[in-house]
Amino acid sequence: LTPWDVVLIARHPKRPYTLDYVNMMMTDVVMLHGDRLCADDKAMVGGLGKIGGKEVMFMGQQKGRDLKERSLRNFGSAKPEGYRKAMRLMRLAAKFNRPVICFVDTPAADCSVGAEQRGISEAIAHNLMDMSVLKTPIISVVIGEGGSGGALGIAVADRVMMLKNSIYSVIPPEGAAAILMKDPTRAKEMAETLKITGADALKMGIVDRVIDEPLGAAHRYPEATAQNLKDALLKALEELESTPMDKLLKDRYEKFRRIGVYNE
Repeated sequence: LTPWDVVLIARHPKRPYTLDYVNMMMTDVVMLHGDRLCADDKAMVGGLGKIGGKEVMFMGQQKGRDLKERSLRNFGSAKPEGYRKAMRLMRLAAKFNRPVICFVDTPAADCSVGAEQRGISEAIAHNLMDMSVLKTPIISVVIGEGGSGGALGIAVADRVMMLKNSIYSVIPPEGAAAILMKDPTRAKEMAETLKITGADALKMGIVDRVIDEPLGAAHRYPEATAQNLKDALLKALEELESTPMDKLLKDRYEKFRRIGVYNE
């Protein structure tokens, strides 16, 4: 598959979303709502659940299946209150010693006037800062689109993973083509340049693991994909929970400091 093929699969309308994986992998799920400051952002969902008998806090962006739900969920683009809700849940998880699992699936954070007025940049920046020192294990998985700061706002983690047919990028290919080439129709070419696939991200040290999907991708075999994802999460949880907290925080810091090192 070409990088553009992967982009199209990552955006497939039948690809499993955050709540699909939660329902397939977890039991005893209790949804939590609101940021206690402004509102409950429907694009960012989260709550408590058990995976493999382990109690965890989960959160992630949620896209919609039909026009009504997509409008409700803002196409998976979270507003400031969504990121503040996510951070509230992470702090709650740390308070009660629960690991955090984040499901990343967004084209980007919301960029409306209202989001700017309520501080979308500050909300994401606050998450980056607080997640870097949060005293509980954090795992983030890109399950579809990992777009820009909208993805990074819940992806500062001890383990960052991607499903095989997901993408992780600073900007969508169409946007990069419009800005750099003055031609959004050259998105296919830009997808190659951006290095947005799991294989590229793994090679550059941006992610720690690429999780296999069955031949035909997750939208055709959601249960099998969910099982692969569950196995990867349980393995990562076992490794992280056995790591002393001081070392966990040090390793998390050094992990992100290593990204983007320039070699002449």
